[in-house]
Amino acid sequence: MNALLYKPVSIGSVHIPGNLFLAPVAGYSDRAFRSICIAEGANLCYTEMVSAEALWRGSDKTEILLLRGENEQFFAPQIFGGEVDSMKKATRILVEKYTPSLIDINAGCPVPKIIKSNAGSALTRDPRHLYAITKAVVDEAGSIPVTIKIRSGWDAKNLNWKETSQAAYEAGAQAICLHARTRAQGYEGFADWQVLGELVAFIGNKLPVFGSGDVFSPEAAKEMLEKTACHALMFARGAMGNPFIFRQTRDLLLSNSYEAIKIEDKVMRAMQELDLLIVDKGEELACREMRKRFSAYSKGLEGGGQMRLAIVAATKKADYEEIFKNFL
Repeated sequence: MNALLYKPVSIGSVHIPGNLFLAPVAGYSDRAFRSICIAEGANLCYTEMVSAEALWRGSDKTEILLLRGENEQFFAPQIFGGEVDSMKKATRILVEKYTPSLIDINAGCPVPKIIKSNAGSALTRDPRHLYAITKAVVDEAGSIPVTIKIRSGWDAKNLNWKETSQAAYEAGAQAICLHARTRAQGYEGFADWQVLGELVAFIGNKLPVFGSGDVFSPEAAKEMLEKTACHALMFARGAMGNPFIFRQTRDLLLSNSYEAIKIEDKVMRAMQELDLLIVDKGEELACREMRKRFSAYSKGLEGGGQMRLAIVAATKKADYEEIFKNFL
Protein backbone atom coordinates (compact mmCIF):
# COMPACT_ATOMS: atom_id res chain seq x y z
CA MET A 1 0.00 0.00 0.00
CA ASN A 2 2.76 2.47 0.91
CA ALA A 3 4.43 2.24 -2.49
CA LEU A 4 1.17 3.26 -4.11
CA LEU A 5 1.12 6.54 -2.19
CA TYR A 6 4.29 7.81 -3.85
CA LYS A 7 3.52 7.90 -7.56
CA PRO A 8 3.85 9.90 -10.78
CA VAL A 9 1.37 12.65 -11.60
CA SER A 10 0.34 13.81 -15.07
CA ILE A 11 -0.79 17.41 -15.44
CA GLY A 12 -1.98 17.64 -18.99
CA SER A 13 1.02 16.79 -21.14
CA VAL A 14 3.50 17.24 -18.28
CA HIS A 15 4.49 14.08 -16.45
CA ILE A 16 5.96 14.55 -12.96
CA PRO A 17 7.84 11.50 -11.59
CA GLY A 18 6.53 11.88 -8.03
CA ASN A 19 3.78 13.63 -6.07
CA LEU A 20 5.64 15.68 -3.44
CA PHE A 21 5.52 19.37 -4.35
CA LEU A 22 6.65 22.68 -2.88
CA ALA A 23 3.80 25.17 -2.66
CA PRO A 24 4.21 28.82 -3.63
CA VAL A 25 5.36 30.59 -0.45
CA ALA A 26 5.72 34.37 -0.63
CA GLY A 27 9.15 35.50 0.53
CA TYR A 28 10.46 31.96 0.67
CA SER A 29 10.15 29.81 -2.46
CA ASP A 30 12.68 31.71 -4.56
CA ARG A 31 15.17 30.05 -6.88
CA ALA A 32 17.63 29.36 -4.06
CA PHE A 33 15.17 27.57 -1.82
CA ARG A 34 13.50 25.70 -4.69
CA SER A 35 16.89 24.41 -5.79
CA ILE A 36 17.59 23.04 -2.31
CA CYS A 37 14.15 21.42 -2.12
CA ILE A 38 14.69 19.72 -5.48
CA ALA A 39 18.07 18.46 -4.30
CA GLU A 40 16.25 16.97 -1.31
CA GLY A 41 13.61 15.19 -3.38
CA ALA A 42 10.87 17.69 -4.28
CA ASN A 43 9.30 16.60 -7.55
CA LEU A 44 7.87 19.99 -8.49
CA CYS A 45 8.34 23.46 -7.02
CA TYR A 46 6.08 26.41 -7.68
CA THR A 47 7.54 29.92 -7.65
CA GLU A 48 6.49 32.65 -5.28
CA MET A 49 3.30 34.30 -6.47
CA VAL A 50 3.94 36.89 -9.17
CA SER A 51 1.75 39.92 -9.77
CA ALA A 52 0.30 39.77 -13.28
CA GLU A 53 0.12 43.56 -13.33
CA ALA A 54 3.76 43.96 -12.30
CA LEU A 55 4.89 41.33 -14.79
CA TRP A 56 3.43 42.92 -17.90
CA ARG A 57 4.50 46.38 -16.75
CA GLY A 58 8.11 45.16 -16.54
CA SER A 59 8.85 45.36 -12.81
CA ASP A 60 12.47 44.53 -11.93
CA LYS A 61 11.32 42.93 -8.66
CA THR A 62 9.18 40.54 -10.68
CA GLU A 63 12.14 39.46 -12.79
CA ILE A 64 13.99 38.00 -9.81
CA LEU A 65 10.94 35.99 -8.78
CA LEU A 66 11.06 34.21 -12.14
CA LEU A 67 14.68 33.07 -12.09
CA ARG A 68 14.92 29.34 -12.82
CA GLY A 69 17.18 26.99 -10.91
CA GLU A 70 19.74 24.93 -12.78
CA ASN A 71 18.24 21.74 -11.37
CA GLU A 72 14.61 22.67 -12.12
CA GLN A 73 13.45 20.19 -14.72
CA PHE A 74 9.96 21.64 -14.39
CA PHE A 75 9.35 25.37 -14.05
CA ALA A 76 5.99 26.35 -12.56
CA PRO A 77 5.39 30.08 -12.02
CA GLN A 78 2.30 31.19 -10.11
CA ILE A 79 0.55 34.42 -11.04
CA PHE A 80 -2.18 36.42 -9.34
CA GLY A 81 -4.47 39.17 -10.52
CA GLY A 82 -8.07 40.27 -10.52
CA GLU A 83 -8.35 41.56 -14.08
CA VAL A 84 -8.78 39.32 -17.10
CA ASP A 85 -6.68 41.52 -19.36
CA SER A 86 -3.74 41.68 -16.93
CA MET A 87 -3.74 37.91 -16.44
CA LYS A 88 -3.87 37.41 -20.19
CA LYS A 89 -0.94 39.78 -20.81
CA ALA A 90 1.10 38.19 -18.01
CA THR A 91 0.50 34.72 -19.37
CA ARG A 92 1.67 35.80 -22.81
CA ILE A 93 4.92 37.11 -21.31
CA LEU A 94 5.45 33.90 -19.33
CA VAL A 95 4.98 31.78 -22.45
CA GLU A 96 7.19 33.90 -24.70
CA LYS A 97 9.99 34.73 -22.28
CA TYR A 98 10.16 32.06 -19.58
CA THR A 99 9.05 28.80 -21.26
CA PRO A 100 7.19 27.45 -18.21
CA SER A 101 6.24 23.81 -17.83
CA LEU A 102 3.05 24.85 -16.04
CA ILE A 103 1.31 28.08 -15.07
CA ASP A 104 -0.55 28.30 -11.78
CA ILE A 105 -3.30 30.74 -10.84
CA ASN A 106 -3.48 31.95 -7.25
CA ALA A 107 -7.09 31.93 -6.08
CA GLY A 108 -6.26 31.26 -2.46
CA CYS A 109 -4.13 34.04 -0.94
CA PRO A 110 -6.01 35.58 2.03
CA VAL A 111 -3.81 38.68 2.44
CA PRO A 112 -5.96 41.86 2.48
CA LYS A 113 -3.89 43.81 -0.08
CA ILE A 114 -4.23 40.93 -2.55
CA ILE A 115 -7.96 40.63 -1.94
CA LYS A 116 -8.43 44.39 -2.44
CA SER A 117 -7.21 43.94 -6.01
CA ASN A 118 -9.92 41.29 -6.51
CA ALA A 119 -7.25 38.59 -6.67
CA GLY A 120 -6.31 35.60 -4.52
CA SER A 121 -9.16 34.37 -2.34
CA ALA A 122 -11.39 37.14 -3.69
CA LEU A 123 -11.84 35.04 -6.83
CA THR A 124 -13.67 32.40 -4.82
CA ARG A 125 -16.48 34.87 -4.08
CA ASP A 126 -17.44 34.91 -7.76
CA PRO A 127 -17.00 31.59 -9.59
CA ARG A 128 -18.02 33.29 -12.85
CA HIS A 129 -15.12 35.71 -12.58
CA LEU A 130 -12.80 32.89 -11.57
CA TYR A 131 -13.95 31.08 -14.73
CA ALA A 132 -13.18 34.15 -16.86
CA ILE A 133 -9.71 34.57 -15.34
CA THR A 134 -8.89 30.88 -15.74
CA LYS A 135 -10.23 30.74 -19.31
CA ALA A 136 -8.11 33.73 -20.32
CA VAL A 137 -4.95 32.15 -18.91
CA VAL A 138 -5.73 28.75 -20.45
CA ASP A 139 -6.38 30.24 -23.88
CA GLU A 140 -3.19 32.31 -23.79
CA ALA A 141 -1.09 29.42 -22.41
CA GLY A 142 -1.86 27.22 -25.40
CA SER A 143 -0.35 23.79 -24.90
CA ILE A 144 1.10 24.68 -21.49
CA PRO A 145 -1.08 23.21 -18.71
CA VAL A 146 -2.71 25.59 -16.26
CA THR A 147 -3.29 24.72 -12.61
CA ILE A 148 -5.12 26.67 -9.93
CA LYS A 149 -4.90 26.90 -6.15
CA ILE A 150 -8.12 27.60 -4.25
CA ARG A 151 -9.41 27.63 -0.68
CA SER A 152 -12.45 25.83 0.65
CA GLY A 153 -14.43 29.06 0.64
CA TRP A 154 -14.66 32.65 1.80
CA ASP A 155 -15.70 31.75 5.35
CA ALA A 156 -17.41 28.94 7.25
CA LYS A 157 -20.83 30.01 5.93
CA ASN A 158 -19.63 30.13 2.34
CA LEU A 159 -17.88 26.86 1.55
CA ASN A 160 -18.15 27.00 -2.21
CA TRP A 161 -15.16 24.85 -3.19
CA LYS A 162 -17.46 22.75 -5.34
CA GLU A 163 -18.57 25.74 -7.43
CA THR A 164 -15.08 27.20 -7.78
CA SER A 165 -13.47 23.88 -8.70
CA GLN A 166 -16.19 23.20 -11.26
CA ALA A 167 -15.67 26.66 -12.76
CA ALA A 168 -11.91 26.09 -12.96
CA TYR A 169 -12.40 22.71 -14.59
CA GLU A 170 -14.86 24.03 -17.16
CA ALA A 171 -12.45 26.85 -17.98
CA GLY A 172 -9.74 24.33 -18.80
CA ALA A 173 -7.60 24.04 -15.66
CA GLN A 174 -5.78 20.73 -15.66
CA ALA A 175 -5.16 20.38 -11.92
CA ILE A 176 -6.58 21.92 -8.76
CA CYS A 177 -4.83 22.43 -5.44
CA LEU A 178 -6.99 22.95 -2.37
CA HIS A 179 -5.67 24.62 0.75
CA ALA A 180 -8.39 23.27 3.01
CA ARG A 181 -8.92 26.45 5.00
CA THR A 182 -11.30 29.33 4.36
CA ARG A 183 -10.17 32.84 3.52
CA ALA A 184 -11.43 33.95 6.94
CA GLN A 185 -9.15 31.43 8.67
CA GLY A 186 -6.04 32.76 6.99
CA TYR A 187 -3.39 30.40 8.36
CA GLU A 188 -5.06 29.90 11.72
CA GLY A 189 -7.02 26.93 13.03
CA PHE A 190 -6.84 23.63 11.22
CA ALA A 191 -7.12 22.59 7.60
CA ASP A 192 -10.21 20.49 6.95
CA TRP A 193 -8.91 17.43 5.16
CA GLN A 194 -12.44 16.04 4.93
CA VAL A 195 -13.24 18.80 2.44
CA LEU A 196 -10.13 17.83 0.48
CA GLY A 197 -11.34 14.24 0.33
CA GLU A 198 -14.75 15.43 -0.84
CA LEU A 199 -13.13 17.49 -3.60
CA VAL A 200 -11.19 14.43 -4.76
CA ALA A 201 -14.44 12.42 -4.84
CA PHE A 202 -16.21 15.26 -6.67
CA ILE A 203 -13.73 16.01 -9.43
CA GLY A 204 -10.69 13.78 -8.97
CA ASN A 205 -11.73 11.47 -11.80
CA LYS A 206 -11.52 14.39 -14.23
CA LEU A 207 -8.24 16.01 -13.21
CA PRO A 208 -5.64 15.63 -10.45
CA VAL A 209 -6.30 17.22 -7.08
CA PHE A 210 -3.45 18.38 -4.84
CA GLY A 211 -3.71 18.84 -1.08
CA SER A 212 -2.27 21.62 1.07
CA GLY A 213 -2.57 22.61 4.71
CA ASP A 214 -1.10 21.30 7.97
CA VAL A 215 1.49 19.02 6.38
CA PHE A 216 4.35 19.54 8.82
CA SER A 217 5.85 16.04 8.96
CA PRO A 218 6.30 12.93 6.82
CA GLU A 219 3.66 11.23 8.97
CA ALA A 220 1.16 13.99 8.28
CA ALA A 221 1.90 13.78 4.57
CA LYS A 222 1.24 10.06 4.57
CA GLU A 223 -1.97 10.57 6.52
CA MET A 224 -3.22 13.20 4.07
CA LEU A 225 -2.60 10.92 1.09
CA GLU A 226 -4.27 7.98 2.82
CA LYS A 227 -7.30 9.85 4.13
CA THR A 228 -8.08 12.03 1.13
CA ALA A 229 -6.75 10.05 -1.86
CA CYS A 230 -5.39 13.32 -3.29
CA HIS A 231 -3.05 12.81 -6.21
CA ALA A 232 -0.23 14.96 -4.81
CA LEU A 233 0.46 17.20 -1.85
CA MET A 234 2.12 20.54 -1.41
CA PHE A 235 4.42 21.35 1.49
CA ALA A 236 4.40 25.03 2.44
CA ARG A 237 5.31 26.09 5.98
CA GLY A 238 6.30 22.48 6.66
CA ALA A 239 9.27 22.87 4.31
CA MET A 240 10.57 26.13 5.79
CA GLY A 241 13.96 25.36 7.24
CA ASN A 242 13.23 21.72 6.51
CA PRO A 243 13.69 20.88 2.82
CA PHE A 244 14.55 17.39 4.04
CA ILE A 245 10.84 16.72 4.49
CA PHE A 246 10.62 15.74 0.83
CA ARG A 247 13.27 13.02 1.11
CA GLN A 248 11.94 11.81 4.44
CA THR A 249 8.37 11.63 3.17
CA ARG A 250 9.37 9.75 0.05
CA ASP A 251 11.29 7.24 2.16
CA LEU A 252 8.35 6.84 4.54
CA LEU A 253 5.92 6.23 1.69
CA LEU A 254 8.21 3.74 -0.04
CA SER A 255 9.78 1.87 2.87
CA ASN A 256 7.73 2.89 5.92
CA SER A 257 10.74 4.49 7.61
CA TYR A 258 13.13 7.41 7.26
CA GLU A 259 16.35 8.66 8.77
CA ALA A 260 16.75 11.63 11.07
CA ILE A 261 18.64 14.57 9.60
CA LYS A 262 22.13 15.17 10.92
CA ILE A 263 23.14 18.61 12.14
CA GLU A 264 25.94 18.64 9.59
CA ASP A 265 23.45 18.11 6.78
CA LYS A 266 21.32 21.01 7.99
CA VAL A 267 24.32 23.31 8.06
CA MET A 268 25.46 22.15 4.63
CA ARG A 269 22.09 22.77 2.98
CA ALA A 270 21.63 26.09 4.74
CA MET A 271 25.00 27.31 3.52
CA GLN A 272 24.25 26.08 0.00
CA GLU A 273 21.04 28.07 0.08
CA LEU A 274 22.96 31.15 1.20
CA ASP A 275 25.45 30.73 -1.65
CA LEU A 276 22.65 30.50 -4.19
CA LEU A 277 20.90 33.52 -2.72
CA ILE A 278 24.12 35.54 -2.85
CA VAL A 279 24.33 34.90 -6.59
CA ASP A 280 20.84 36.34 -7.07
CA LYS A 281 20.77 39.16 -4.53
CA GLY A 282 24.31 39.96 -3.46
CA GLU A 283 25.95 39.11 -0.15
CA GLU A 284 24.48 41.89 1.99
CA LEU A 285 20.83 41.34 1.08
CA ALA A 286 21.19 37.54 0.96
CA CYS A 287 22.73 37.43 4.44
CA ARG A 288 19.94 39.61 5.79
CA GLU A 289 17.22 37.49 4.21
CA MET A 290 18.85 34.26 5.35
CA ARG A 291 18.53 35.21 9.03
CA LYS A 292 14.95 33.93 9.21
CA ARG A 293 15.85 30.88 7.13
CA PHE A 294 18.87 29.93 9.23
CA SER A 295 16.68 30.37 12.30
CA ALA A 296 14.18 27.95 10.78
CA TYR A 297 16.95 25.44 10.04
CA SER A 298 18.03 25.62 13.68
CA LYS A 299 14.64 24.73 15.17
CA GLY A 300 14.78 21.60 17.27
CA LEU A 301 18.57 21.63 17.57
CA GLU A 302 20.15 21.48 21.00
CA GLY A 303 21.57 24.93 21.57
CA GLY A 304 19.45 26.33 18.74
CA GLY A 305 18.34 29.27 20.85
CA GLN A 306 21.90 30.49 21.30
CA MET A 307 22.53 29.98 17.61
CA ARG A 308 19.54 32.13 16.69
CA LEU A 309 20.78 34.94 18.92
CA ALA A 310 24.01 34.96 16.93
CA ILE A 311 22.25 34.61 13.57
CA VAL A 312 20.20 37.80 13.92
CA ALA A 313 23.43 39.81 14.02
CA ALA A 314 25.09 38.15 11.01
CA THR A 315 25.76 40.51 8.10
CA LYS A 316 28.11 38.53 5.85
CA LYS A 317 28.80 34.94 4.84
CA ALA A 318 31.88 34.76 7.05
CA ASP A 319 29.69 35.52 10.07
CA TYR A 320 27.52 32.50 9.38
CA GLU A 321 30.55 30.31 8.78
CA GLU A 322 31.94 31.31 12.17
CA ILE A 323 28.60 30.72 13.92
CA PHE A 324 28.27 27.20 12.54
CA LYS A 325 31.93 26.41 13.11
CA ASN A 326 31.54 27.24 16.79
CA PHE A 327 28.22 25.42 17.03
CA LEU A 328 29.50 22.20 15.46
